[in-house]
Amino acid sequence: MDFGRLRRLWKEVFSLAWPVMTEQVFRTAMRTTDVLVTALFSPAAVVAIGLADLYARFPLRVGLGLGGGAIALSSQDTGAGADTSRDEAVTQALVVGALAGVPFVLVGLFLGRPAIRVFGASDAVVDLGSTYLALIFATAPARHVALIGARSLQGTGDTRTPMYINVVANSLNIAGSAVLGLGLFGAPTLRVVGVGVSTAAANVLTAGLLLAAIASSWTQASFAWPRRLVITKQLLQVSAPRVAEGFAAGLAEFPFNALLLGFPSGEAVNAGFQIGRRVYQQVTGPLSRGYNVAASVLVGQALGDGDSEGARFAGRGVAALGLVTVGTIGLLLVVIAPFVVGVFTEDPAAARYGTAFARVYGLVGVGLVGFSSLSGGLQGASETRIPFLARTTGMFGLFLGLSWLVGSVLGFGPVGAYLGVGAAYLWMGLVVLWGFERTGWADRAAAMMAERGTEPES
Repeated sequence: MDFGRLRRLWKEVFSLAWPVMTEQVFRTAMRTTDVLVTALFSPAAVVAIGLADLYARFPLRVGLGLGGGAIALSSQDTGAGADTSRDEAVTQALVVGALAGVPFVLVGLFLGRPAIRVFGASDAVVDLGSTYLALIFATAPARHVALIGARSLQGTGDTRTPMYINVVANSLNIAGSAVLGLGLFGAPTLRVVGVGVSTAAANVLTAGLLLAAIASSWTQASFAWPRRLVITKQLLQVSAPRVAEGFAAGLAEFPFNALLLGFPSGEAVNAGFQIGRRVYQQVTGPLSRGYNVAASVLVGQALGDGDSEGARFAGRGVAALGLVTVGTIGLLLVVIAPFVVGVFTEDPAAARYGTAFARVYGLVGVGLVGFSSLSGGLQGASETRIPFLARTTGMFGLFLGLSWLVGSVLGFGPVGAYLGVGAAYLWMGLVVLWGFERTGWADRAAAMMAERGTEPES
């Protein structure tokens, strides 16, 4: 092991990742603020936001999927110096993303109530959840554009511009959720509506600022008139498994949440799950997202430069850094979980279940960060099928299947959910590790670059 080379890599990883981590801190803080604010209303409000967020993850997954295609092509073409090809890929991804958001607007307007009612939730939860969902889905096109624009710039190695924009937008979102939700400083007390309005406004602001940045001379990427269908084909080829992966994860959570609600004290169990996961995401999510982006950029740019060995070393090095940092934080969370969860709720039952779920996430943190970093490396190589396989089998076979078997069939209740969640994320980490070490992703990337004619420009 060349430790000097590894240290240099870790410095490069940190230079790319810290803006992403900072950006994610504010994004997760925004979501955490939403939970804290709604928790002041009632447990039903927390459950309503949590159930609506299950649907809100669908436009998120579409945006992340198309963003995955954008960052793969952007990083590879940047490494090869093929600026024209990169700019066309960025433009096409943004157009496709905006169009893909329109169906969500219609769903939010006309199908919100039945979408929440399918969980068997109370009338109060249905009312609150459908209202929040309509507000969030109304800005799905903007959310797609924001996610794709950020990843397009990150693929060029510019992780700071998306950070600046997202920090501003999410800070305003946090303030808006508190002010409008609680009626501070003379503002109307809009409760859940105020939280939704703040998030929707932040989505629009983020998208607008990112488009302006790409159009300006501030960033390396620019807009280019879409001309080549091969770029469209490759964008969809890389993005489709990422979108399907996200949809599979989202679909698995629907029956999983229904399973939790079906246990004795179901609303408390479900609220505990939402809180426990939010605690984990708040303390480790920024690191995992930063490592995912850094791995995509470093692997993609190395492959664009023709250095497959450097790409493999980069992916392994990012994963190792993730295991050291996130693994340590996860173990610390196991110890302090009761104190952190207590910040989110004063309900004894919800706090008890939230502590248990937070500890499960802390214990399997190594699997989660391994999956995040190595799937990022595979994404940079345009290989998104293996992460799809890992997440789909993990979510349906273990997250849902094992939880149902142990919790419902065998009658162990929430303990089954703890086992299912933990096993799923460990499995996902192992599958992407196999894929990174044993499959021919470097050759796949080279073939795709040759197909679209990526080569250094004079």
